[in-house]
Amino acid sequence: MDNAELARMIEAEHPYRGKALFELSDRVPHDDDAATKVAMLSRLTSLRQARLFDRVSLAWSAIIALLAAETPHARASAYEAFATLDPEEQRDLLDYLEVTAIEEAHPRIG
Repeated sequence: MDNAELARMIEAEHPYRGKALFELSDRVPHDDDAATKVAMLSRLTSLRQARLFDRVSLAWSAIIALLAAETPHARASAYEAFATLDPEEQRDLLDYLEVTAIEEAHPRIG
């Protein structure tokens, strides 16, 4: 599937939207279009409400994937996505990442 098809699955709340998000997130380190789409999708209410575990939502997973990619475009996209979170959710994500500012976060995936 291409990036647009995966994004449509996620937006449509397809039962495999989490898997589609993870596949799209895997492309972020090498694909600025994927990073842009992941950042856009992180703003969806459905992803903010969908929990992977504990407090971690699919939206947080998207932002963490952007940060972990460590490319200038992905990190800038992560900062923009983070800024759209409610202040309480921002604090919770920073706490989860064990940093005081999003720019300090350098998570590793895998």
